Parts: sequence; structure tokens; C-alpha cells
Amino acid sequence: MATATVFTRASIGIEAPEVRVEVDLARGLPSFTIVGMPATSVREARDRVKSAILNVGLEFPAATRIIVNLAPAEIPKQGARFDLAIAVGILAASDQIDAGQLAKFEFYGELALAGNTQAVSGLIPALIAAKRADRSVFVPSTNVAEAGYAAQQNHFLVPDLAALFEHLQGHNQLNAAESDKPYLSQENDVGDLADIIGQTQAKRALLIAAAGRHHLLFVGPPGTGKTMLAQRFLTILPTPTHSEGMQIACIKSLVETHLAPQQLTQRNLRMPHHTCSAAALVGGGLSIRIIDSKFAE
Repeated sequence: MATATVFTRASIGIEAPEVRVEVDLARGLPSFTIVGMPATSVREARDRVKSAILNVGLEFPAATRIIVNLAPAEIPKQGARFDLAIAVGILAASDQIDAGQLAKFEFYGELALAGNTQAVSGLIPALIAAKRADRSVFVPSTNVAEAGYAAQQNHFLVPDLAALFEHLQGHNQLNAAESDKPYLSQENDVGDLADIIGQTQAKRALLIAAAGRHHLLFVGPPGTGKTMLAQRFLTILPTPTHSEGMQIACIKSLVETHLAPQQLTQRNLRMPHHTCSAAALVGGGLSIRIIDSKFAE
């Protein structure tokens, strides 16, 4: 009988509460159970993790009763971000890696059946929380932009489970994400306010709103240029501050992966459909998703 605890984080809005992945290998009929309010995508980690461990040449304790507890149980868990932590927990509980070193690390990442890692969303809030907890982080290599943007301590890039195993064994060290200076951008591809001919009063209203950080409401019949003016409003806003840039990056990391550094803090125009409800307009309903990244938050 053996146990191991690995740290990771869930994603609830722009919050990233800590999750302890507790793995217990016990006597009994062979089974693999995940508890702790897991969504379907988390329960499916059983097959991904087992295949990944076997396909990279490591030993999967198939003859034991495996219980994985994602604590605390009252926090809902969804997505494939827990795969890497579960795999590391199983390897530690089966004495293939040293479980004593895991308290200073956090692990995020989806595992493919071959054992390579795949990008996950919502990393920046987790990386910020990991910094406060003074832990180093292991993330998929494809999340290099997010890891570099929030790198205040060692953030290691994991290409596959085998490379992570070698690193934890003290052999071949993983590459650390380089800490990028926050790229605060106001560039966009929606045009320029100077392109608008006429509309003097509306353009002056935009300038006043941008300078004083005021709200602005355009009212008028279709075709009078309201949307065009709103799109060009982005071009006259000041460059985001570091705090604003971090908030933008947190939101973008929740709904997109493979972002370039300049995209993380780039303001974008949100264009809710005119038929959406008031609850949907202020953020109710299902979790946010992006259809066209041009209109991300």
C-alpha cells in the first residue's frame, strides 16, 4: 500500500484554487477510480494516463486498486489539465519517482495516448497563484507564451511524460521558460479612427471617453457607423498598465491556447449579438468560449 500527493489547480473564472491530487495504491480487485467532483473530461483521464505511462516505457500498477482523490471535493474539476498531475502521482505512489520532492512543484497538462503533453487553457491565473505559493511549475511546452509571461520563478516546459520522469529523477533537465518582459500592446487590426470621414461629434465623444475613462453609449438607426466607431475606439485607448495587462491575459488564457506574447495583453472588442439576454450580456449562463478570436475579450 502506498500514497502520494501532487499539487495542481482548478479553474473557476479567473481564480485558480489549489487542488491536491491524492493517489492511493491499495490491495483489492484491480480498478482505477477518480473521486472529488470530477467532470466527464477528468474521469476520462484514467485511459489517457494509463496509455501515456505505458507508451513511454514506465510501469503502470495495473494489478492494484488505484484511487485518485481530487481534494477539496467541493471544488468542481473539469478539463484535461489534471492528467499530468495524476500521472506523476501514480508514478510517485508506485515508487518510480521520489514523492518527497513533489511538495514544491505544481503540474498542469493534458496527456496524449503516446505520452506527449498538450496545451491547456487558463494557465496564467494558476501560474500567478503558484507564485504566491512559492512553487515551481511544470507546464506543456506548447504553453510557452503563458509560462514566459508569468514566469517569476522556475517554470519548466514539458514535451512529454518521459522527459518529465527523467527530470524528476535528476537526469536530463527540462528547459525552463524564459521570463519575458510583459508585452503591453495596444495594436489591433480593426482600423484607425482617422479612417472615419465626418462624424465629428461622435469622434470627439470617443476622445473624451478615452481620455477620462468614461462610459459611452451610441444610439442610432442601423448603418450610421456605431459599430465602426466602437471598433476604432481601441486605437485611441492608452496602453494597458501592468495590472490591466495581467487581467486581460488571465481572461484570454481561459479561452484560448497557443497565444503569442503580444496577443496576451491586447485589448479586443466584444460584440454580443443583439438578441442576447441581459443575463448573458453581463456574464451569466455557460462558461465563456471563443468563436472568433478577433472578438475575444
